[in-house]
Amino acid sequence: MLTVCKKEFRGYFTSMTGYVFIAFMLVISGIYFTAYHLQAGYPIYGYSLSSITFVFLIVTPILTMRSLAEEQKQKTDQLLLTSPLSVQAIVGGKFLGLAGVFAVPVLLMCTYPLILSSFGTVNLKMAYASLLAFFLLGCANLAIGLFISSLTESQIIAAVLTFIVLFLCYMMNGIETLFSETASSSLMAFVFLVLALCVLIYYVMKNTFLAILTGIVGEAVLFILYSVKSSLFEGAIQKLLDLLNLTGHFDDFVDGIFSVSGIVYYLSVIGIFLFLTVQSIQKRRWS
Repeated sequence: MLTVCKKEFRGYFTSMTGYVFIAFMLVISGIYFTAYHLQAGYPIYGYSLSSITFVFLIVTPILTMRSLAEEQKQKTDQLLLTSPLSVQAIVGGKFLGLAGVFAVPVLLMCTYPLILSSFGTVNLKMAYASLLAFFLLGCANLAIGLFISSLTESQIIAAVLTFIVLFLCYMMNGIETLFSETASSSLMAFVFLVLALCVLIYYVMKNTFLAILTGIVGEAVLFILYSVKSSLFEGAIQKLLDLLNLTGHFDDFVDGIFSVSGIVYYLSVIGIFLFLTVQSIQKRRWS
């Protein structure tokens, strides 16, 4: 795993990608830090971090699109898959390499609260808790991008799909308001989500039987539950969509709440999408 991690990390700095990424992150964070804290005088560092979460929509597709898609296109993934390393080690190494590149600007941003404290009183615990949550949020975005990169050999398609998925997650608060909280509205939304899950299963695993079985069982369970107790569906789609709101848990840290559930949430997102990435590669390996 460490070998893959070092190769991945070094690869970003043998080209301009890593340097441009770090420069971009520092420029954007520096602009907001100057505007919010040095000029406006806000003492809470999390405000500027909350304002720059949009950068993940830009940098995540750029960082992750080449991770696995390029390996597939150049057929170098076959060398990795035939090596003594397990698929889990390969995926873990690539993710750690990405996280390492992202950690560089975050570590440099750790100096910002210290700079701010020289001008007045700053809650450093709150500031560094926000930085921890910011780093975990970024890692969750990277895990999602890595999974999408494993689905295609085209870097452009991987980048576009990653942007679309992350944009939907970023706009999840607004998307929730589009749905009524009635039971029937939630039922229809879940019906479409089950169909989308079937399409995803077929695309990733190329297993028609499993996709159809999932659809039949999923839709049957939904209609049975609705007929037995429809009140279970009232506001259910909002609760589900809230789980896809990546930045929602980060806001707790900005507000001064050290949310253990938020940390568990981000670690769970990372674990789930790394697991899905492993399954995607395993399917391609034996197909």
